[in-house]
Amino acid sequence: MKTVNHWIGGKTVEGASGTYGPVTDPATGEVTTQVALASAEEVDAAVQVAKEAFLSWGQSSLAARTKVLFAYRALLDANRDAVAELITAEHGKVHSDALGEVARGLEIVELACGITTQLKGELSTSVSNSVDVAAIRQPLGVVAGITPFNFPAMVPMWMFPLAIACGNTFVLKPSEKDPSASNKLAELMAEAGLPAGVLNVVHGDKVAVDALLAHPDVAAVSFVGSTPIARHIHTTASANGKRVQALGGAKNHMLVLPDADLDAAADAAVSAAYGSAGERCMAISAVVAVGSIADTLVDKIRERAEKIKVGPGNDPTSEMGPLITAAHRDKVASYVKGAAAQGADVVLDGTGYTVEGKENGHWIGLSLLDNVRTDSDAYRDEIFGPVLCVLRTETYEEGVALINASPFGNGTAIFTRDGGAARRFQLEIQAGMVGVNVPIPVPVGYHSFGGWKDSLFGDHHIYGNDGIHFYTRGKVVTTRWPDPSDAPVGVDLGFPRNH
Repeated sequence: MKTVNHWIGGKTVEGASGTYGPVTDPATGEVTTQVALASAEEVDAAVQVAKEAFLSWGQSSLAARTKVLFAYRALLDANRDAVAELITAEHGKVHSDALGEVARGLEIVELACGITTQLKGELSTSVSNSVDVAAIRQPLGVVAGITPFNFPAMVPMWMFPLAIACGNTFVLKPSEKDPSASNKLAELMAEAGLPAGVLNVVHGDKVAVDALLAHPDVAAVSFVGSTPIARHIHTTASANGKRVQALGGAKNHMLVLPDADLDAAADAAVSAAYGSAGERCMAISAVVAVGSIADTLVDKIRERAEKIKVGPGNDPTSEMGPLITAAHRDKVASYVKGAAAQGADVVLDGTGYTVEGKENGHWIGLSLLDNVRTDSDAYRDEIFGPVLCVLRTETYEEGVALINASPFGNGTAIFTRDGGAARRFQLEIQAGMVGVNVPIPVPVGYHSFGGWKDSLFGDHHIYGNDGIHFYTRGKVVTTRWPDPSDAPVGVDLGFPRNH
């Protein structure tokens, strides 16, 4: 059986804890790989390697850093398919979706390639007699990233390229459910010329996470995952004196007004709710239909959802793959099975879906629930699967109030032809990312990604300008140099005297 080991100091390091976790092929349910789970001592070894590497990398020139990143960008581009195949094999998402994940990660690599302009400081001259003030930004040291299973390549690339470009060294703890993509990313970094120890990958579970949160040599922690864990990460790491950005869960709404293009809205709802099998924090999981269009909209969503082909991710005809684990599949199914008892109309029930010849895969079909109540489990919880809830309101104001009452505030969208309504929505809605006729408003790389309320813990969003500020700290230098003409008598610097 294949074993995924750690990547420390620029090379593969076998796990020493003796503990391994299973990695399954979601399409078959078979355990294909085992991943080494690090002990606290192994985490410490990786941090010490990163700490040693920081002594030189933190002092390296911007030209040296960007040279590596440009080479990495070219290698990553050339290896898109190889990385995507690893994602499909362990996560289950279809190949085209995996390629899209790599492309979105590449955006941040490209942002890191242009880091030189983002790290420029400020200078004020002659603030007083012969006094100048400069503001500069410097790296933090060793920083860590803890990333989720749903985007095993993209989310790590939202973190380490910027952190490294800013002069930090990095310890990545990816999800143990699909670990291979992270190792591949690190290997390509080494091939691009990154010095040993600047990027390290340590696999593990809660033991490894807690070791990073408590480690005195880790200056900052980035995290993406569920809200309960994000809250724990933020509380624990902050208590240990670390800078923290912890992105949590979501319940993203799409408000559809009566004047909207309903075909466009239905297309958007299907792609945003069921893409990547709903396993993404920016999935639309709740459609809020306003007024008389609800019945028509539900019919259009159902018609489209029924045509989506669910199958293995490596089958080019598949449009949606399986879920990551059988346990997660069963949890997602429980929301659908319990929906009718909590007042919902089950328009589509995907819980009995299977694929012939691969019956042990983690399969579930597309589910659509109508007339969902706000006090139901299917609405309150982040399901993280291919389940779309439809709620109904009579007015725009009721729809906005419903969305703003949610404890989550990650992303949201409005579908309308009315510019005034869209403008009101983007100002009144309580969420960090807003789409106008765009169902999944994930910002491009040079803007920052992050939510509000229980979707974000910490002061900084991820990547973009916020990411660069998170991975650096400011310093202000005040200098005073006497004029050479004021040199003591007897010292001739060749400058004319002015007195």
